[in-house]
Amino acid sequence: KKAKEITVLCDAKVSIIMLSSTGKFHEYISPSASTKQLYDEYQKTLGVDLWNPHYQRMQEHLRQLKEVNRNLRKEIRQRMGESLNDLSFDELRGLEQDIDDSLKVIRERKYKVINNQIETSKKKLRNVEEIHRNLLLEFDAREEDPHYGLVDNGVDYGSVLGFSNGGHRILALRLQPNLHTGAGSDLTTYALLE
Repeated sequence: KKAKEITVLCDAKVSIIMLSSTGKFHEYISPSASTKQLYDEYQKTLGVDLWNPHYQRMQEHLRQLKEVNRNLRKEIRQRMGESLNDLSFDELRGLEQDIDDSLKVIRERKYKVINNQIETSKKKLRNVEEIHRNLLLEFDAREEDPHYGLVDNGVDYGSVLGFSNGGHRILALRLQPNLHTGAGSDLTTYALLE
């Protein structure tokens, strides 16, 4: 409130930055100015450069990142078999050991993936075998059921085969269990010869 009053009464450019003990941040800047303008005027008045130390730290950080990037690229080239002329014997042995260690890790991951795939396939195979056994049991049970299909129980099957309307077409009848309702059976007629 006081900063606003100073801005209006004195036509001054005011900027206030407040940090409370609880870490809350408050700021005020005159409507006629920007934060950068006030920093620039502050630097010009006092003859100091606020940005230069920060710029220097950023440049140093950038230099370190470039160095890390260059080293990583060099290591990648060496692992690909390039740029090996400058390496000493110990460095070559270290590179060989790194490659062996990497190869072990890759093999372990590969074997783990393959073992997982094998276990999944075994489970699928066990499930299919169980389904097959259940189907065989169901099939055997249907063969023993006298109500399923034509069973030789002394019935004259000559009456089952016959001619349609006294004509030349032979028909066959088949008694099937009704699978949709689970009860009774359906009589199906098939044309054998036309």
